[in-house]
Amino acid sequence: MKSEAGRTIETGTQTHGVRFGEAFRYWVKLGFISFGGPAGQIAIMHRDLVEQRRWISDERFLHALNYCMLLPGPEAQQLAIYIGWLLHRTAGGIVAGAFFVIPSIFILLGLSYVYAAYGNVPAVAGVLSGFKPIVVAIVVEAILKIGKRALKRWQHFAIATAAFVAIYILQVPFPLIVLVAALVGLLAAKLWPEMAMAAAQKRTSSERDSAAPVIDDHAPPPTHTLPSRMRAVKILLLGLALWVLPFVALVAWRGWSSLHVHEYRFFTQAALVTFGGAYSVLAYVTQAAVGSYGWLTQAQAVDGLALAETTPGPLIMVLQFVGFMAAWNHAEGLPNTTSAVLGALITTWTTFLPCFLFIFLGAPYIEALRGNRHLAAALSGITAAVVGVVLNLALVFGAAVLWPHGLMGGTNWFAAVVSILAFVALYRFKVDVLWVVLAGGILGLAKILL
Repeated sequence: MKSEAGRTIETGTQTHGVRFGEAFRYWVKLGFISFGGPAGQIAIMHRDLVEQRRWISDERFLHALNYCMLLPGPEAQQLAIYIGWLLHRTAGGIVAGAFFVIPSIFILLGLSYVYAAYGNVPAVAGVLSGFKPIVVAIVVEAILKIGKRALKRWQHFAIATAAFVAIYILQVPFPLIVLVAALVGLLAAKLWPEMAMAAAQKRTSSERDSAAPVIDDHAPPPTHTLPSRMRAVKILLLGLALWVLPFVALVAWRGWSSLHVHEYRFFTQAALVTFGGAYSVLAYVTQAAVGSYGWLTQAQAVDGLALAETTPGPLIMVLQFVGFMAAWNHAEGLPNTTSAVLGALITTWTTFLPCFLFIFLGAPYIEALRGNRHLAAALSGITAAVVGVVLNLALVFGAAVLWPHGLMGGTNWFAAVVSILAFVALYRFKVDVLWVVLAGGILGLAKILL
């Protein structure tokens, strides 16, 4: 059938009106503009896919996001895989997830080489100093936009506040916050049934008044989203082959006890057990890579986080820097550059391969449960908690950018002014994120050179 805008939205028969080529171009563009860590990236996708392009409804977007928040690994990239899969089957998910990280792979490789070979180049440092305030503005905008949609009742505000206190003050692990938020959402729905009804409501009034999304709340499930045991087995076998074959080849080339094989095993483990986003992953990896293994120094790990925070792509790309520097510092008979690039690619492969498996295996079941009031109530609790967690990230990162030497060390007024201007441009004037980011880099470079 056709929407009022003339777009085909018969998703149950795979005839929605988003062409694969159109989606392909968007996912490529997203890979170059996805600054701001998970909060900023989710905000960019929400603005592009829900508000402007109308490819997916707000409720469907949040339903997918809630599932991705439960998984280990980068939730923003997993959300891109989910939406790409929802639109264009497995090929769509692969394109969306791959191009979410491909630009950052090459950009971070280049920056890592400059860092390792030449140290801190003033021009690079200047550009990064301009990027950081933009990231702060993107995250703040994300809090406002996601909070506006996630905090619909006073119970949601209570959950968000409790989540913020738990993670910011009490240092409660993120997975525990997610679990408790889901249980509180279920309990609140039983005590206040209207909350469950609101959580399961399929379309907001604003969506009814505007052009219907291509994949809206009432669209029947696309046929490729139906769960299948045979499909799940095939995905598991393919995923296992994609992990085992490179591992066997690496062992045959470098030897079981080599650093690169150790990296392959270690970062696979990290990808499977580290919940709670890039910061929790970095804490776990740094403890092992710096403390237990001595692969790199604490200062190098911090510098890697700064590079990853100001390049496009998921913040978890900092692990690629760790893999790069570990192999640079311990080349084991290879040229430093060859060893480092191999270490970086090993890290990236083992970090992101599980993300595709999690989505392709679990998303069909999550789609099948869409509309279940109890699940919707639990997920709405998680979404509310996410607002509090993102607020924590905004404060932590904002403090690091605006007061790099602590509150008593003085305010970085350049960063403060750029952050305010960037926020006004994004939130008030709806300027494209790409232009805001480029402007920040130019201002930072000019500050260093002039």
